[in-house]
Amino acid sequence: MSQAMIGIPCDLKMIGLLPFHAVGDKYIAAAAGGAGGLPVLIPSLGDEQLLRATLATLDGVLLPGSPSNVEPRHYGGPNSRAGTLHDPRRDATTLPLIRLALEEGVPLLGICRGFQEINVALGGELHQHVQEEPGLRDHREAEGDDIAAMYAPAHRVGFVEGGLLAEWSGAREAMVNSLHQQGIKRLAPSLIAEAHAEDGLVEAYRVRNSKGFAFAVQWHPEWLYWDNPLSMAIFHAFGEACRARRESRKG
Repeated sequence: MSQAMIGIPCDLKMIGLLPFHAVGDKYIAAAAGGAGGLPVLIPSLGDEQLLRATLATLDGVLLPGSPSNVEPRHYGGPNSRAGTLHDPRRDATTLPLIRLALEEGVPLLGICRGFQEINVALGGELHQHVQEEPGLRDHREAEGDDIAAMYAPAHRVGFVEGGLLAEWSGAREAMVNSLHQQGIKRLAPSLIAEAHAEDGLVEAYRVRNSKGFAFAVQWHPEWLYWDNPLSMAIFHAFGEACRARRESRKG
């Protein structure tokens, strides 16, 4: 099998009366078409022994977005408001998976919730309601049923000079979509900001001195990735890292 195997952790969600392990199709499509990998879904079982065994078969991990929020107990935050959607089994799976992937040098790409998970797993903190923080804008998606409006470019992000986004894109900034309410309150010590929104909120980062590719963005590059040069650049870089790991494991 020549394609790099890219693991994607599942949400645990109720469909009818039963729980299902599920991943949005757009993430699977981007892992296959954008990164050029073979997507492999990782069930959210919260078992570290199984995670180690699974990780040993993978060439990369893509942490997808989700409607659920990381439980605030994982970063010492105040209790969530009533009605907040959580996914404890995903937390119990992704947080240790992130640390294991970094330990083993497995390429890691986080998107939206995945971006927030990496920050939490490495000791950072989150805002639960960015739009209520002084000086920060409302980063939530447009309301309604128009999915094109939901994923439309919403605000500008500026790339850190000399960073990976600047290198991959050959640009200094880009317009991105915005569909999140949680955001970075305190960046984990081992993370380096790669992009900021106009209000100063961290929108992308890389892991400092990581053994392999370890990068995350707050926006959604998987949406219509083929029609966006920046999204293609991100997935290409991730895919190249996954293929390099696969080649290194052949020996």
